[in-house]
Amino acid sequence: MLDKMTPNQRLTIAVVLSILFFVVYTFIFPPEETQNAKSNQTIQSVENTQDPSTTQPQVAKVEDVVSHEISNDEKMAANDLSTLVTVTSSKFILKLDTLGRISSKVLLQDKYNDKDDKHAQLIPDAGPKPLFVRFLDPALNDEASKVPYKTTHSELSVDNGSGKVTLTQELPSLKVTKEIVFFADGHYDVKISLSDDKRYFVYLGQRPRITEQMMTISGAMIYTDDEIVTIIEDGDAAGRKTFTGVELISAFDQYSATIMYGFSKDTNIIAERDRNDDPVIYFEALKSMAFSGYIGQKEYKTLNSINPVLTNAIEYGWFTFASKPLFQLLSWLHGVFGNWGWSIVALTLIIRAVLYPLTYKGMVSMQKMKDLSPQIKELQKKYKGDPQRMNAAVMDTYKKHGANPLGGCLPMLLQIPVFFAIYRVLLNAVELQGAEWALWINDLSRMDSTFILPILMGASMYYQQKLTPSNFTDPMQEKIFKFLPIIFTFFFLTFPSGLVLYWFVNNLFSIAQQFIVNQQFKNAKEAEIATHKHAEKKND
Repeated sequence: MLDKMTPNQRLTIAVVLSILFFVVYTFIFPPEETQNAKSNQTIQSVENTQDPSTTQPQVAKVEDVVSHEISNDEKMAANDLSTLVTVTSSKFILKLDTLGRISSKVLLQDKYNDKDDKHAQLIPDAGPKPLFVRFLDPALNDEASKVPYKTTHSELSVDNGSGKVTLTQELPSLKVTKEIVFFADGHYDVKISLSDDKRYFVYLGQRPRITEQMMTISGAMIYTDDEIVTIIEDGDAAGRKTFTGVELISAFDQYSATIMYGFSKDTNIIAERDRNDDPVIYFEALKSMAFSGYIGQKEYKTLNSINPVLTNAIEYGWFTFASKPLFQLLSWLHGVFGNWGWSIVALTLIIRAVLYPLTYKGMVSMQKMKDLSPQIKELQKKYKGDPQRMNAAVMDTYKKHGANPLGGCLPMLLQIPVFFAIYRVLLNAVELQGAEWALWINDLSRMDSTFILPILMGASMYYQQKLTPSNFTDPMQEKIFKFLPIIFTFFFLTFPSGLVLYWFVNNLFSIAQQFIVNQQFKNAKEAEIATHKHAEKKND
């Protein structure tokens, strides 16, 4: 059947299948590692004898998370989640527990609520928690798991900008001090110092588990100073690696992340797996160690205002090279319109305008192909037993009438990476959470529960298909193409409204452009007929 299809028809099928494949493949087989540039990054194995997880104190039910044995004393310490310090602001409530870890952070804005419409909890119950300190010496680590920290403040408000708290742990042979400054924008600066030089490790903590969209990836990220991004997807962690020259480490889900940054270049960042093959990230610290952290939503403006390097924690997958500038353009448009929905509409218009010259040529080529279709069929019948002569005759006909059988391919090919880039932007932009557009669309990050927008998208796709010239020779091909709008409508039912809006508006602009081209051809034909009739009358 494919050998009877025109190049444009085959390309259309390829585009549709590639889009479907991209979405399904991203869900089933997400990429383990994304690299933005080549580097001389050193990745080395860590010996089991120096494995900082072998006696790691964890949280409750640690056996369900890690694969190694945990002593009874460690289990008791892990179960002790008593709140030591509470940090409050108008946007969040953060808690530190008696082991000096960040045990809880709740976002108070309703637009960030979880799927159960409860305030988002960024620190999961299971797994290691941010700022947890583990000593390499088993005896010292056992002592540390039994002695609670003391604090200078049990309550702290950061609404006025920042607040500082000092935690101390008095062990028989060592004093541990954590000086932490919390800021209203969600980041913190910390300095850990020991009274004696002991080898120890600090944990990043597990990723937030708020949004569990099937079309996005989640796990851990290591971003180095040579612009290498290493992503370790949940369920895909294997072995143990170390990284140096690290700019930031992140444990992330779709919209939120736990991040640490500000390390010295020679800090050893270690990535390993837990029992579920999820990544666990920590680093080897010094006697006196200063760094910073952030726990919150991956909002571009917030991250950029804290430290521009943090914007690299926003993950766009394979199309980062295109998605980043597209998001910056989308953000600029939001500054103009003040509405993310209209910004998406404007972005779609800009993309269509940039591609207009190429898409116009493609549409003209398809119209010419349609007009030549009867002649091509006659040539195919005439030279049915001689493929070489048939192909030569067909190409001569195309050349004579200025038609290019591949003329409609390039615009469609260019739109594939653009669509994928927009797809990643709109799926990962936390700015769309709770963002209204118009009428019934009150959250562009969620599906349209009324299904009106996907149905409109499918209807526009159907109408666009009716306007687009076609030269099918096989009735089965034509039936398949007619079913595509229905297939896409069902496929887009659960997509975020922002993404469906982009596709719908893109269809509208395509319809307008196709209508203009069709009218131009109609006018040209009418003028040609009129000229021909005038010439006949003149001859008579």
